[in-house]
Amino acid sequence: MPVFRKLTAIEPIGLVPEAVGELRTLAGEVVMYDDVPADAEETVSRIGDSDAVLLSYTTTLTAEIMAACRNIRYVGMCCSLYSPQSANVDIGYAEKHGITVTGIRDYGDEGVVEYVISELVRCLHGFGMEPWSGKPREITGMKAGIVGLGKSGGMIADALSFFGAEICYFARSEKPEARAKGYRFLPLDGLLGTSEAVFCCLNKNTVLLHEDQFRILGDRKILFNTGLSPAWDDGPFRRWIDGDNLCFCDTAGALGGRDLLGHPHVHCPDVSTGRTMQASVRLSRKVLDNIRRYI
Repeated sequence: MPVFRKLTAIEPIGLVPEAVGELRTLAGEVVMYDDVPADAEETVSRIGDSDAVLLSYTTTLTAEIMAACRNIRYVGMCCSLYSPQSANVDIGYAEKHGITVTGIRDYGDEGVVEYVISELVRCLHGFGMEPWSGKPREITGMKAGIVGLGKSGGMIADALSFFGAEICYFARSEKPEARAKGYRFLPLDGLLGTSEAVFCCLNKNTVLLHEDQFRILGDRKILFNTGLSPAWDDGPFRRWIDGDNLCFCDTAGALGGRDLLGHPHVHCPDVSTGRTMQASVRLSRKVLDNIRRYI
């Protein structure tokens, strides 16, 4: 007996074909869209009378949208869910109206780590660009600052440490496991002032770099952002990137604007580096596991 009467994936959600086949055993009708809805009105139209909705991180499910789609009882986020504040679904509205919302974590971090190491090596050695230090150099001895030592931040720190970087990090609190690895816990401003390269690994909509932070960071620095949204205020960042600095982001969303894609100090392929074949398998397994737990 199907669990849902109608399940709609309102945008591309990255499931492997085998997972889509299993979805079709869980609902009387399954509708899959292969593009992102243009606006809230189109999102409402796509959901219609569905009782289950799947979406990724590129569409926002607001209280108004859910109120217009009164049959919804399950929302499966096929993307990271770290906190209600950073989610692209109005968790508060869902809880008040008996709608179950699930999300996943730790499915695309491996690809992100590979992207960071690849771009940093290209930058330091001068593959396709001038070597950052004038002469080719290694990661060995680089002072690297990690802002946000969650799963992906920890993996980036471990990868950089493997190549010989000196690691410091800023997080909400010091982590004993990081101390055991020799990573140094610093306040944010202290990290920015002493690091040659800074790696922001923060939840969506978390902004920690303001005017004062860019002043402390200074020039001749490399800045990576691996989050889904900018880790900085737009104005101070634009002034900073006009200086003798470099910024690496995988998507325009992480960068903060498509107009910055052509900036000579910005390197952005505008591709989600966490969306690998292996990540799709991990994502599919976790999305289906969430539905099974809901059942």
